[in-house]
Amino acid sequence: MLELHGLARRPLALPRTGGYPRPHVLMCSVLGGAMVRPCRAGVKAPDAVPPRIPPSHKGPPLMFEPVGFGRKAALLMTLVFAGCSHEDFADALNEPWTQDEELASVSWVGTPSMSTQRLDHTATVLPNGRVLVAGGQSSTSAEQYDVATARWLSAGSMNVIRRRHTATLLPNGKVLVVGGDVAAATTGTAELYDVATGTWSSTGSLDSLRSGHTATLLLNGKVMVMGGEDGTGTALRTARLYDANTGTWSATHSMTAPRMGHAATLLPNGKVLVSGGRSSSWGTVLRTAELYDPATGTWSSTASMSSPRTGHASTALLNGKVLVSGGLVDDITATRSAELYTVETGVWGSAGGLMPVERAHHTATVLHSGEVFIAGGSDGSEPYLQSAALYDPVNALWTSTVSMGTSRLGHTAALLGTGDVLVAGGSPDGVLRTASAERYVPPTLPWRAANAMLSARYHHSLTVLSSGEVLAAGGTANGSTASTGAERYSEATGHWLQTGTLLTARYLHTATLLPNGKVLAAGGQSTSSSYLPSAELYDAATGTWTSTGALAAPRARHTATLLPNGKVLVAGGRMSSSFSGMLATAELYDAATGTWTATGVMSRRRQYHTATSLPSGKVLVVGGNTQDGDTSSAELYDVSTGQWTLTGSLSGPRYGHMAVALPSGKVLVAGGWGARGALATAELYDPATGTWTSLTSMQHSRYGPMSALLPSGRVLVLGGDGGGTVGLLASAEVYDPASGQWHSAGTLPTALTSAGVVTLVGSGRVLVSGGLGPSGSLSSAGLYSPAP
Repeated sequence: MLELHGLARRPLALPRTGGYPRPHVLMCSVLGGAMVRPCRAGVKAPDAVPPRIPPSHKGPPLMFEPVGFGRKAALLMTLVFAGCSHEDFADALNEPWTQDEELASVSWVGTPSMSTQRLDHTATVLPNGRVLVAGGQSSTSAEQYDVATARWLSAGSMNVIRRRHTATLLPNGKVLVVGGDVAAATTGTAELYDVATGTWSSTGSLDSLRSGHTATLLLNGKVMVMGGEDGTGTALRTARLYDANTGTWSATHSMTAPRMGHAATLLPNGKVLVSGGRSSSWGTVLRTAELYDPATGTWSSTASMSSPRTGHASTALLNGKVLVSGGLVDDITATRSAELYTVETGVWGSAGGLMPVERAHHTATVLHSGEVFIAGGSDGSEPYLQSAALYDPVNALWTSTVSMGTSRLGHTAALLGTGDVLVAGGSPDGVLRTASAERYVPPTLPWRAANAMLSARYHHSLTVLSSGEVLAAGGTANGSTASTGAERYSEATGHWLQTGTLLTARYLHTATLLPNGKVLAAGGQSTSSSYLPSAELYDAATGTWTSTGALAAPRARHTATLLPNGKVLVAGGRMSSSFSGMLATAELYDAATGTWTATGVMSRRRQYHTATSLPSGKVLVVGGNTQDGDTSSAELYDVSTGQWTLTGSLSGPRYGHMAVALPSGKVLVAGGWGARGALATAELYDPATGTWTSLTSMQHSRYGPMSALLPSGRVLVLGGDGGGTVGLLASAEVYDPASGQWHSAGTLPTALTSAGVVTLVGSGRVLVSGGLGPSGSLSSAGLYSPAP
């Protein structure tokens, strides 16, 4: 049964023949709307499905305009597949748009089929957001699913027919495909897919034939392949390491037991948890688990699961625990049970209740919401499963969700940047394999559109007012002249309203919320060559700006930090377009007197640095661009003495990075520009020791990224410039201090930088407004909904 939530009052029943729906019997209705004239085959079309962007919109690009296969496109394709002509519903789809008329969530939507029927293939999300599908029964072919256009594109052919192989995205962006089998032939070969050229090439082979194994990307960049079977039905206990730099394999210690049909999961501490499996094709099903330590190359036992399992799923949750779900407990019996592995204690515990149905050989995908989406598989016999379920880690609760359009076993599931899950291929009831694909749209998507700002702008300021509303001020639409415009956003109404204009047009300025509720806008540029010393205050109660004391010197690209005593520290930046115009000076603004006073001078001139307030009241300034080149230095400002002192340096120079104070009091620094271009590296500053610790790198290199501290204590990082041929980025990711890992936070509809980003007080969502996109300045805005 396929259900379109919000589009229909009742589920849309799709009678099945031979495992496939009959589109010609589809009936549609609209929530709260009357049925309209019928189209072919008795299909009803919606009365008023609003486009997501006003048809009358003119002007700069909208960041959150619909691209590719959105919900509206999904509905159109559903209607077209059902036999409707586009003329039958064109008028309704072009009704005027309003913010209150949002197309509600759709549970499953159709998408074009692959070019080849596939079973036991692989699906890998590429750095460009596409999905690489490779192999499957009797096939060497590969293809890419383009999310933006919802099309399948050829990705060449592998050198060997493979199924039950593995595919791993390497740090260099290539995909490593290893082993596999077809019919009676098992291979120990491996090959690489180059995303840039779209070609396949052989790489080092394994020491033996291997299929049904697992492959895990370690934190050191190597890939560990372990277990599986050798083509004779005998399980392997050996493990091998692949080095992408040399293209070769090396031996590492073997597991304590041979395993096939097992699961392997990378833990936050860098170790690998291997669980369950069986000793041979018809051997004993195992409940044991063991840990691999890449630092020593050795295995150690850990607590056994409560139940034997093979063909189960093992999923790393956002909270650092591992969810093991389902699996076969013997040759024909699947289980509904699930359990959680706690890394710190090394023990298994309850995951709450049982899954809605017995299930094995299913897919398990962590959604951006932190929930786990389970789909398809087998209950140990036929028919294969069409059902799907969701696991909520926060409440330890399993719930059924809408079933797929067809049953599937041996399929793949890939989380897309849009938040959807692409399910493809597998074996439906009564069919050996299928080329069909469909997309699951979760109840909560990571990003959704908000109303656009009244004006396009970037390099503007975005400030959360005491009322919870957001003030956008200044900025530029063309990079050379500033704007005086200002507007306010209310999350309650979802609207932007114009407010008093700045007294002086400015961009690359700072805006600081003062204890009295006013906003201090200081410095910036009015043109590409005119730097400003002026400052002004915004009164939220009256919606007006008034002049206040001027800085001692013009200043842009500086930092401004609210101190515990209520004063504002402004540091660094530059006073002219000349390279010699960089500043080391700092000033303090006193809101009581409306004046600025000089304070201690930094150890060096800096621009594109960061300044972060610490729990001690001190201010940490990090990195930046100096007259002597990029710097790795950091220094502390002491409010009580008004002086700066050097503290531990970064591992390398960086500027244009982000810095966020974590709830622990430590400071996360990530991205920026270094000696070799845009950086993906991240470091953590500990004020207690004055030292830095290197962290796991981000998924993407980012210069000029934007960031926000989330209510959970995690950090959202988005956009920026990937450098080189990459250009502006549309991706987002979240850093979890608890696990030390980065997780995908979805994809914005367009790449951008220099946008305004704030965390909203009421909902904890993140508002992104304006910015600079590939086609120019943006007026659009969007909201990010973080995982709990």
